[in-house]
Amino acid sequence: MYQQRQKAKAAEQKRQQQEELRRARAAEQDRQQQERAEAQAAREQARAWEQARKAAEKEQADRARKAEQVVRDLERRQAERERAAAQRRKAQERAARETEKAAKARAAEALRLDAEQRTRHILDRLKQLETILHRRPTALHAHRLPAEAAFADEGADGLVAVLDRALAQVDYPEGLHGEFRLAFVPETRELLLELDLPGQDVVPTAAGYRYRASPAPGAVVPQPRKQAEVRAMYQALVARMALRAIDEAFAVTPPALVDVVAFNGHVRSKDRATGRPIRPCLVSLRSTRETFDDLVLDEPELDPVTCLHHLNAIVSQHPYDLEPVRPVVTFDLSKYKLAPEIDVVAGLDSRPDLVTLSPIEFEHLIRRLFEEIGLKAWVTQASRDDGVDAVATNEDPITGGLCIIQAKRTKNVVPAEAVRALAGVMQDKAAAKGILVTTGWFGKTSQDFAYRTGRMELVDGRGLKALLLEHLGIDALIGLPKVPPGWEPRDLT
Repeated sequence: MYQQRQKAKAAEQKRQQQEELRRARAAEQDRQQQERAEAQAAREQARAWEQARKAAEKEQADRARKAEQVVRDLERRQAERERAAAQRRKAQERAARETEKAAKARAAEALRLDAEQRTRHILDRLKQLETILHRRPTALHAHRLPAEAAFADEGADGLVAVLDRALAQVDYPEGLHGEFRLAFVPETRELLLELDLPGQDVVPTAAGYRYRASPAPGAVVPQPRKQAEVRAMYQALVARMALRAIDEAFAVTPPALVDVVAFNGHVRSKDRATGRPIRPCLVSLRSTRETFDDLVLDEPELDPVTCLHHLNAIVSQHPYDLEPVRPVVTFDLSKYKLAPEIDVVAGLDSRPDLVTLSPIEFEHLIRRLFEEIGLKAWVTQASRDDGVDAVATNEDPITGGLCIIQAKRTKNVVPAEAVRALAGVMQDKAAAKGILVTTGWFGKTSQDFAYRTGRMELVDGRGLKALLLEHLGIDALIGLPKVPPGWEPRDLT
């Protein structure tokens, strides 16, 4: 029994062991199977991760390739744009070079045309200068009868007025018709003609113009004319102008009234040494109608300079240098009766006493002073001066006009009545300005009156002394018996 129990117990233990072994094997199998499953899951997960990694890498690679492709496309398009821009620049540069070349060609052609035009202008100007004597008006004789009638009605002034209008209408080339002045002396049947001749600048100093291509961009350059040729051309022009003016004067005047024409040809210029205005006389002559009618002015071989010498004219040897000559007849052309010229300055010593000068000498000294200042002055005779000692004209187009001048050589104060009388003369003559010059002095009444008019200037002895020293270089004395009020003794010496 015991043995059976033991056997049964052993069998039970064995069965339990087998069962435990079975369960252990089953657990091991489960564990292994679980491990295998976990390993399989790990492998699958690893594969999934690997696939995900590869997919991510592939996607990243794809994105990188796409990005690279985009960059390459951008670079390609940029390169294409740069190539297109470079081509456009090259095309623009070629077009610019062609445009510049064409512009240079046009500029060069324009300069060549300009040179030709300037040369033609010079040739036309030379033709005008050379033919000025031959192209004289032909209808001036028609003014003779009106001039004769005007003389019969109004005397010398009427005749001069008709001649003025007739000669003013004569057509001249530009720059050659200067101002002229006329006066008629019926007692001697003489017409006095004063003409402003053209200046040296009317003769072209260039023989022509040419285009010079270098240095760039090229230029039109003058071809200088020989100075001797310029001087000779101007001398011939002066002679032609003088002959034409005299011919026109004879043509317009009635032979029954005018037998002689006296001519003075002046030039308005500036003194190169002082800068002051000058008006030298370059040609002067007196010719009878009979002598002048013997001339054949239309003859091509006529030498105008030689013709003037044939008429016994006084002609400047160097007219281009404005070398003056002494006129054969001196006349001042104005509506006032004129006095003969007196060169007072040449007769004064280094310290003249203004009070000791004669009235005529004093008046002419004042004339010289105002001429030197820049006015054109005329001295009138005392017998018919209407209270006018001198008439000066300021030729400035803005501030100029007629100026009435009175010169009073006195040792005393100038009466206020004299200042008022000058104002009346200014009103009567329609003068722009009045000047009263004296060796004495003015009172306050006179000074206040002159100030109120606004057109009068009073020059006392001190002022006159200073003006003479400044403009004529004359250090004058004023021999007054006493020192005027407000003066000092040195003002007299």
